[in-house]
Amino acid sequence: MRRPMQVQVNGEPRETSEGQTLAGLLEELGIEATQVAVEWNREVVRRSLLGQRRLAEGDRVEVVRFVGGG
Repeated sequence: MRRPMQVQVNGEPRETSEGQTLAGLLEELGIEATQVAVEWNREVVRRSLLGQRRLAEGDRVEVVRFVGGG
């Protein structure tokens, strides 16, 4: 059974399951990975690696949405 843990998402505390991946976190948040850039502990993570990066207690995640304009 996975235990809950705390991470920071865009500066706000968020509870998720121990061992959660970045892809799983985005899914929990209802965010489509193709529409965002993800920074994990100050490292930009390639979209192809989101399912391989596992979160740990206290990790900091920044999720940035792409915005078009003109």
